[in-house]
Amino acid sequence: MKVVLLVGGKGTRISEESQYKPKPMVEIGGNPILWHIMKEYSYYGFNDFIICAGYKQHMIKEWFSNYFLYHSDVTFDYTSGQKTVTVHDHHCEPWKVTVVDTGLETMTGGRVKRIQPYVGDEPFMLTYGDGVCDVDIAKLLQFHKEHGKKATLTAVMQEQQKGVLNIGGDNAVKSFREKNISDGAPINAGYMVLEPDIFDYIDGDETILEREPLERLAAEGELMSYMHKGFWQCMDNKREMDMLEQYLRAGNAPWKKWED
Repeated sequence: MKVVLLVGGKGTRISEESQYKPKPMVEIGGNPILWHIMKEYSYYGFNDFIICAGYKQHMIKEWFSNYFLYHSDVTFDYTSGQKTVTVHDHHCEPWKVTVVDTGLETMTGGRVKRIQPYVGDEPFMLTYGDGVCDVDIAKLLQFHKEHGKKATLTAVMQEQQKGVLNIGGDNAVKSFREKNISDGAPINAGYMVLEPDIFDYIDGDETILEREPLERLAAEGELMSYMHKGFWQCMDNKREMDMLEQYLRAGNAPWKKWED
């Protein structure tokens, strides 16, 4: 199953870093947060990624192009008058990565629509490129398969809302709306599983995935929530970036299930 990552936004709320690079390429623990998210999925055996890029998308392509060298010891030898490169003790992830330029100003739904040719007519997973989580992705996928609906999102309880969910006793999402300052409710944390029907709910570049598509699915009873009671943290600002960095330095980052 393919994993689609939304990484095209400008990340203006963390402009200290994103003015130089795309927010998903901002490093924590010496690696981009995008790498951490991909390692999460890879831990569960999902290694086929489609990246919906936009802002400074060339930097994402260049990083993956040089990934092999970034994670190896390398000797550059110029003594013969020509450059020779020897790679020592190399390590490379078992990833297939397709980076798609989905446009600079395209909305989230539009970005998903643009990668339809790379997904095909099959279910896929989708999340945002700026947050980490210790959700059990295998159980999330099992939950999606068992309920048989068109879409599943991971819900977490959070005081700072980012799109409030009204969830019924059967775990069906009854409505999907924007946050209110006084809310204290489950929010959409990403980590979605979507049937290919989702493409029929997206009109074009101006479509915001979290608005009409998810709202329509909720109204039709086709959007389910997988309630996650563990760790989830987005990286919207410098304070949150520093917090994630501290987890890694302390050696107790909840999302880091893999061995170094």
